[in-house]
Amino acid sequence: MATAGKSTGIWAGSTRIRSLGAALLLGASLAACSPLETRHGYVPTDEQLADVIVGVDTRETVAEVIGSPTSSGVLNESGFYYIAQTKRTVGARAPTVSSREIVAISFDDSGVVSNVERYGLEDGNVVALSRRVTDSNVDGLSLIRQLFGNIGRIALPVE
Repeated sequence: MATAGKSTGIWAGSTRIRSLGAALLLGASLAACSPLETRHGYVPTDEQLADVIVGVDTRETVAEVIGSPTSSGVLNESGFYYIAQTKRTVGARAPTVSSREIVAISFDDSGVVSNVERYGLEDGNVVALSRRVTDSNVDGLSLIRQLFGNIGRIALPVE
């Protein structure tokens, strides 16, 4: 015969099990919301940049001293760009850029270093790393006009 207020048998420790389960569930949910930071790219240190001499070094010597750039100038090979950024993700939210550094090494027409600059998010400089714009080849035509313009232009296969 069981006494009132006490559990016996298989459910004797059920309150402890529930407490442990609740603690594990709380710990797992807090761990899922902890921020995750990922870093991509490479930016040379100030010590490495001190080895680059403006007016003396060339593209080849910069690549040997610092390494290959993340990106280079598209127009006339104008410069080297070293880019690194850190993204922070919290839970299921979209990642946000928490830091970004860009080192821009400019060259003159003869390929000699003309300037070394460092930019960050705090500088407020927006650098478009990729711009994909496709021009439309149908200027001034509405959808209805394009559809009706094709009536009568159906080519039937010749047998």
